Order: sequence, then C-alpha cells, then structure tokens
Amino acid sequence: MMTEHGKDASQRVELRERIITAATEAFTSKGIKSITMDDIAAALGISKRTLYEVFSDKESLLKECILKAQADRDKYLQKVFEQSHNVLEVILAVFQKSIEVFHQTNKRFFEDIKKYPKVYEMMKNRQDSDSMKTMSFFKTGVEQGIFRPDVNFSIVNLLVREQFDVLLNTDICNEYPFIEVYESIMFTYIRGISTEKGARVLEDFIQEYRKNRIEY
Repeated sequence: MMTEHGKDASQRVELRERIITAATEAFTSKGIKSITMDDIAAALGISKRTLYEVFSDKESLLKECILKAQADRDKYLQKVFEQSHNVLEVILAVFQKSIEVFHQTNKRFFEDIKKYPKVYEMMKNRQDSDSMKTMSFFKTGVEQGIFRPDVNFSIVNLLVREQFDVLLNTDICNEYPFIEVYESIMFTYIRGISTEKGARVLEDFIQEYRKNRIEY
C-alpha cells in the first residue's frame, strides 16, 4: 500500500514538473496572455481537469514557472562562482546566459507579466534582494582590484535597473536589435566601473564573445 502511495506521489511530482516545463516554454515563446490553460493541457495530452488539480489557476502556474527559472539561475550562478577567478568573470557569464534567455523570450512576456500583480510583485521583491547581493559583489570586485573604489555602486545599480525598465517600455528595440541595446547598456556600464585590470578582462571577453556571436 505504501509503495503504491509512493508511486502516486512520484507520478504527481513528475506531472507537476512536466506542466511547469511546458508552460514556461509556451509563456516565454508566445507571451502569457495568448496562452490558455486549455493550450497547456492540450500540449501535454492531459485533461483540463487534471491540470486544474495540480494548479488551481494560470497565475499560480505562472508563479511556479518564475520560481523554477529563478532557482535554475541561482544554481547556474553558484556553479559559475565556484569556477571563476574574479567577480567580473561571474558577471560576464551571467550576462551571456541572460542573452540566451532573452533570445528565447518573446517581448510580450515582459509586457504581460505586469498584468499578474502577485507574480509581478514577487519578481520586484526578488529584484530588490538581487540588488543587495549585487552590492556585495561590487565590494568583492573592489577588493580584487577589478572595480574602481571611487564609484558609488548604489547609484550605478539603480541606473542599470532603470535602464532595463526603459528598455522594456520604449520602442528602442523596434529601431535597434534587442541584443545590441542590451550589450550597449552592459558593456558601457562595466567599462565605467572597471579598473585597468577589470577593463582587460572585459575586452578579452568581448573579443571572444563577438567572435562566437557571429557564428551564433
């Protein structure tokens, strides 16, 4: 009896993971509003009733998709941090990962997310907590001789966050490719806070990155 119960629990966990994976793919490639719970159930070959037994509504499903993406990002960041020589290498690796994610994400996803207040609030809170981690990161970068000690990183951090909001809320990406705009923000900002040592690390990365990006 216990074995059967364990099997049911295991199948439920597996189904839950399959739903989150399918929903994440659908939301990021087509936007959130255009995807219904019917679409997700059909993509998985399950009934809508089964889907609603696992997730009571679309917003609770979206929330789990975001939490899973954040957990995956944290795991990736930890792995990169353990293998890197300095904080700039970590920032650049995360930048590269972000580019991959943006490549796969429909701009409508970022517009639609604001229509789900609980999820949007959760993302904003996470952004605030990430900002605190970023500040300790900058401090380590100064100690490693990668970032300049005369920079007010609170202001820099705030400006970068604001720029990404501007990026999502203006038509600049209709005029220029998203990647080009994103790179301009990131590279300009990193150059401005780097010492000569940091600038060399950045230039080496940019050369390698651009070479690979052309192939990409």
